[in-house]
Amino acid sequence: MKQLALSSKIILLVGGIVLLFLLNLALGSVSIPLNSIIKICLEGDASEPIWFNIVTKSRIPQSLTAMIAGAGLSVSGLLMQTVFRNPLAGPSVLGISSGASLGVALIVLLSGSLGGVALSSLGILGEVAITLGAILGSFTIMILIAYVSQRVKGNVTLLIIGVMIGYVVNAVIGVLKYFSVEEDIKAYVFWGLGSFSRISPSQVPLFVVLILVLLLLSFLLIKTLNLMLLGESYARSLGLNIKRARLLVITTSGALVALVTAFCGPIIFLGLAVPHLCRSLFQTSDHRILVPTSILLGSAIALLCNLIARLPGFEGALPINSVTALIGAPVVISVLFSKHRGEIRE
Repeated sequence: MKQLALSSKIILLVGGIVLLFLLNLALGSVSIPLNSIIKICLEGDASEPIWFNIVTKSRIPQSLTAMIAGAGLSVSGLLMQTVFRNPLAGPSVLGISSGASLGVALIVLLSGSLGGVALSSLGILGEVAITLGAILGSFTIMILIAYVSQRVKGNVTLLIIGVMIGYVVNAVIGVLKYFSVEEDIKAYVFWGLGSFSRISPSQVPLFVVLILVLLLLSFLLIKTLNLMLLGESYARSLGLNIKRARLLVITTSGALVALVTAFCGPIIFLGLAVPHLCRSLFQTSDHRILVPTSILLGSAIALLCNLIARLPGFEGALPINSVTALIGAPVVISVLFSKHRGEIRE
């Protein structure tokens, strides 16, 4: 009976993803009939050149990016919450997102101050430089955290060190903002709002492949994650190398958030909210169920957020972080409240 209920929920999630994907292709500042969308996707119908260009060059890359980014951030949050045994641990908890922000800040904010030319005015060259800066910044912090994780025994200590690194990075960014020109600050703030449309169609295949490889690696960590839930002492008695396991989990999670942040900007709340929603929806802590369902639910919610951000009637698109926060914050509050309802009454 439980297996049937699980299968039904997964089928509904897959159906929801397909429906939301099609709606993302059909709705926006220009509404396109669903039958035309299906013809364009399946038959390559270019009888309406404007619709064809909108779907193939804008909406399909954006929707694929939303799906993959949502899946990556959700699994990253699940891994962090498991390794730290903390319900409020999220993908950005170790300062890796802050590292990406610092990389972008060094590229964007210093370009006008030192070079005399605002990077935001350089078009595609500026976008490539921002992406590279974010990748270098995030992976630098990730390597630092991986090194510290081998020197520190307690998860709480590592968590605190990660938070402190984030504070230091944000302080440096604040100093850079103070000495930067207005145009560069505006470009940096715009990057910080997050967007699934920032990736060019030529970058999407690379982004998708990299995230899928890391998601496949997360499946190999399922047994390790389930052992970690039992506590370090018991997991060690079962033969788990705690240091190596923690390094693998943190590296996988960090690489996921680093890549998503580099290509899409910092996307908040998805990684924090989706694992809680999965545990509540499927009533389990078994990662054999949580990892695949986090991928599906994260993809669905990211597509929903992207759809809301581009609803007809809005000029352009709303900042994606505004939408994810409006959806994610109530989810986390409601899940935590229902979980500890008995304690609150006492």
